[in-house]
Amino acid sequence: MELSCHTLIVGAGITGLTIARELLARGTEDIVIIEKENSLGAHASGRNSGVLHAGIYYSPGTYKAKFCVEGNRLMKEYCLDHELTLNQTGKVIVTDDSRVDSLYELKKRADQSGAESTIIDRNKLLEFEPYAVPSEKALYSPNTAVFNPKQILASIKQELADSGKVKFIFGTVYKRLKGSSLAITNDGNIKFEKFINAAGSFADKVAHSFGVGYEYKVLPFKGTYKKLVKSRDYMVRGNIYPVPDLRNPFLGVHFTRGYDGCVYIGPTAIPAFGREEYGLLDDLSWETISILGRDALLFFTNDAFRTAAMGETKKYFKTYMYSEARKLVPELKIEDIEDTPKVGIRPQLVDWKNKKLVMDFIILKDGDSLHILNAISPAFTCSMAFAKHVVNEL
Repeated sequence: MELSCHTLIVGAGITGLTIARELLARGTEDIVIIEKENSLGAHASGRNSGVLHAGIYYSPGTYKAKFCVEGNRLMKEYCLDHELTLNQTGKVIVTDDSRVDSLYELKKRADQSGAESTIIDRNKLLEFEPYAVPSEKALYSPNTAVFNPKQILASIKQELADSGKVKFIFGTVYKRLKGSSLAITNDGNIKFEKFINAAGSFADKVAHSFGVGYEYKVLPFKGTYKKLVKSRDYMVRGNIYPVPDLRNPFLGVHFTRGYDGCVYIGPTAIPAFGREEYGLLDDLSWETISILGRDALLFFTNDAFRTAAMGETKKYFKTYMYSEARKLVPELKIEDIEDTPKVGIRPQLVDWKNKKLVMDFIILKDGDSLHILNAISPAFTCSMAFAKHVVNEL
């Protein structure tokens, strides 16, 4: 393969697809998207919880706070216009008396981001979710919704392909940069004028090949799920979440009625041994050694990470998952929970200079190349609004 194009995008996840869509809308006519897998949605974009977030959790001034509310609106419009699955179920965030201050902090963040939310009392909470723990106070998010991620990916891909201006090449792995404008792949070379790195869990490695972002490294976390047995899934109407530990980017075990009607419990955020370790020890490599080293160093130097790692590792056990879930739905019994193959990997970025988990998306610009790192939750929700910003930057 010997190709040339105006814009080369590495990665056909939601970030790469929505950026291509925005470029197309602004007149770019020669776009190539390469994807190392043979299909869409093999990783984070197709394995996420399917929740369209409302913009409640994120610190003011961050990309997540800036683009989640607008991204939520744009994605809803897209689903409605294209007759795609969209369940506008809303969400309640519950807590006990010890975390009420954190509940009001979430309300403050929501207000600053322009996200609609309301502090509700016990009676109102039980109107929305009759089986939820009857907190004295809860936070209600009316704009949280549920969608089918792979359905959206397929729709955008078809839209791009139908334009005749976007070429998809699957099963093609970016290897390295030659000179300043030649991408070497496993299947030949691609000459480009503009380069966008939307490679998801491997975005840090692609950036390093351009000589940027050496301070950032990925630390993978595995998200596993359980689900309610069908005869008991009436206990959850939409989404029931806890107040999270705001020092970390994880939202804690929660209940979500998915687009398929099943009620899922999770995800966990268990330290993983590989960037694509969906099974048990199925992605072991030489990098596993360095991943374990990063885990160990953060464990001893970062209090918030240590607390999260110790708590999350326990969630390998059904009894511990049950104890966490029962805090949200007290009538839950352990026999109400069953296994599910649903699993994803969160490619969490670490700022290695400061030994801290990165809480926001990272954009690195280097000449005519642009690198998007840490495109983790709520990246799917933010994607259409974030794409506009990325194209402006490029």
